[in-house]
Amino acid sequence: MNAEMMEALYALASERGISVDTLFSVLADAMESAYKKMPGAREYAWVVINPDTGEFRVMSQELDEDGEPEGEEFDVTPDNFGRIAAQAAKQVMGQRIREAERELKYEEYSGREGDIVTGIVQQSDARYALLDLGKAEALMPQSEQIAFDRPQPGQRVKAYIIEVRRSPKGPQIVVSRTHPGLIKRLFELEVPEIADGIVEIKACAREPGQRTKIAVASNDPNVDPVGACVGARGGRVRMVVNELNGEKIDIVPFTEDLNEFVMKALAPAKVTEVRIDESTGTAEVIVPDYQLSLSIGKEGQNARLAHRLVGLRVDIKSESQLANEAAEETWAEGEWITNEAGEQVWQPADGGEAITAEQWESGEGLEPIAEDSVESEDSVESEDSVESEDSVEPAEDVAPEDSADDADGDDAETASPAEAQDSDEGGAA
Repeated sequence: MNAEMMEALYALASERGISVDTLFSVLADAMESAYKKMPGAREYAWVVINPDTGEFRVMSQELDEDGEPEGEEFDVTPDNFGRIAAQAAKQVMGQRIREAERELKYEEYSGREGDIVTGIVQQSDARYALLDLGKAEALMPQSEQIAFDRPQPGQRVKAYIIEVRRSPKGPQIVVSRTHPGLIKRLFELEVPEIADGIVEIKACAREPGQRTKIAVASNDPNVDPVGACVGARGGRVRMVVNELNGEKIDIVPFTEDLNEFVMKALAPAKVTEVRIDESTGTAEVIVPDYQLSLSIGKEGQNARLAHRLVGLRVDIKSESQLANEAAEETWAEGEWITNEAGEQVWQPADGGEAITAEQWESGEGLEPIAEDSVESEDSVESEDSVESEDSVEPAEDVAPEDSADDADGDDAETASPAEAQDSDEGGAA
């Protein structure tokens, strides 16, 4: 191989972004295919190319009875092999180079799943959108596009790589604009503290195109995680919102205390109390009456996002609802059974008398426990009030007599029983 061909190979490798070794390997395969098509070619042969000088030779070995190579290697290069090799290279090199390029592209993007890429929209229709990534093309299915936000041709967008597939035409890169990982990658680009690992995004819940909640924590006590993500005057989070075309983003601090975490997750609503049942994975949230609609959100959006963020089922109740539930009537437990006469009756669990369907509908025999307790309390209160009134009556009768005695004379000190009797008789007369 002369110097001009060597220069052409190096230039081709640089232009296509392929290593020179890969290009020599492709050329050796093409020459080997050409040799095996020649008459009298040996069964086991291969081509060796010296990358420094460009010299090539066809080497071979003998085969034993089992078809395994044995003995020393020897040169079997034909005399006119240079012209044949050139024709074979012309036919095969283009195809092999394209295959090598596709393999390099696949290796480059297969390790980037979960990464973010920037592309220019080439084509967009109801089924998918094609993005030009420079060296490759990416496919964005309709299911991975934000509703009512179809990319326009020529628009530059950022997308999240979710899968890289092999195909005869090269790697097929599937990207998404709805994946929650896109939020994390965008914040990594805008917030240096997240890229450096000082601030960490612990959880992310998203409804694409509408609203997102993220929980952040700091590994440095001197760094405020929420402030780092918001930025000065909201500059950092505004860049993310603009990239997502106005999607709202709530940033809340992460904490290991589930009660406090649930309160933070329901922001901007104010929470009065949180009761967590770990056995059922449920968080019962009590909010003021005027905060009930805000805590639930439009069509339940705020509650859904909080549920995904904390990983618990969130039941939201107002203070008045909780009070009504506490004052509800509590009925005795039981079951409907069929008696000997074939009628459906309600049998209380405490073994009391069965109640027919007519009695059940009319409410006969069904006395709420709550009413009994209220009646008993009322009776106690009424008795107490009666006793207090009786105790006050003697004091009211005595007071006028004392005042009358004081008015009659100040020098009267203590009267004997006989004098008291004479005075009473005189008063009667």
